[in-house]
Amino acid sequence: MVSVTVSQARRVPVVPKGFPITVEIPDKTAESATVADVKAAVAAKFPIFYVERQAYTVKGEKKTLADETTLNAAGIAEGGELVVKDLGPQIGWQTVFLIEYVGPLIVHPLIYHFPSVFYGGSVQHSLLQKYVYIMVLLHFVKRELETLFVHRFSHGTMPLYGVFRNSFHYHVLGGLGLAYSVYSPTFSATSPYIRGTIRNNPTFLWSWIAIWAFAEISNWRTHVILRNLRPAGTKVRKIPYGYGFDLVSCPNYAFEILGWTVISVMTNSYASHVFLIAAVYIEVVWALKKHRNYKKEFGTAYPKGRKAIFPFII
Repeated sequence: MVSVTVSQARRVPVVPKGFPITVEIPDKTAESATVADVKAAVAAKFPIFYVERQAYTVKGEKKTLADETTLNAAGIAEGGELVVKDLGPQIGWQTVFLIEYVGPLIVHPLIYHFPSVFYGGSVQHSLLQKYVYIMVLLHFVKRELETLFVHRFSHGTMPLYGVFRNSFHYHVLGGLGLAYSVYSPTFSATSPYIRGTIRNNPTFLWSWIAIWAFAEISNWRTHVILRNLRPAGTKVRKIPYGYGFDLVSCPNYAFEILGWTVISVMTNSYASHVFLIAAVYIEVVWALKKHRNYKKEFGTAYPKGRKAIFPFII
């Protein structure tokens, strides 16, 4: 059996009078007991302070310890001390994704099918509006299905407040903003912006739809590659190869951006441009972070010529 003292990094609101405490881990030593064992022991004492809410550091240090880190590796001997931080209420990543993507699936049909509510009158939908409507719905249905059946998450949860921040991009920019702009009378079949212009030309529209379909299928293919790298129930990380990964670390983001670029070009809507700019910024930041993590984790084994998201550029 090994025992360890757990103190709090700051006030832990769910158990304000409980710390510091001493937890005992039976049938283990400092060489075999892990941070995950400490989390489980603390959660057993305070069930509301479940393991996903807990993050640990060694007293006097800032680096968060991984669950699999043993007490011995962390420099904690028998009777040593760890510091716990409350991460706040948590929500599963799968649930977060489902919430994010369902917003546009609700908003777009409402605005498209009930124009009198939003514009004060009927709208005779143009080919452009019809195609964009179908493309947006197919995209987000695809994302919901991928969340349920394709994605495997290395982290089980995230702070609950994050779901509101993450949903803004899809619910407001890609949902309300994009739908209200594109399905408005400005883009209708009778509008001078559409009638007699290239945006009412089937060849122009179908050419861009073909590029969009390529982007969507490619995005799905990269997600399947990433899924197959990680056996179910594990956090295994491997170097991805093939279908864009030989050029960049995150081709899934590049294909996602390509898909939204198509809609931005087809409509030339201010809302589509804003949504695209936000998407590019967010996904470039994510890609650079993942690229750095890959290089740090795999070192010289990671292909040197790869960029983060855009081949030969970033």
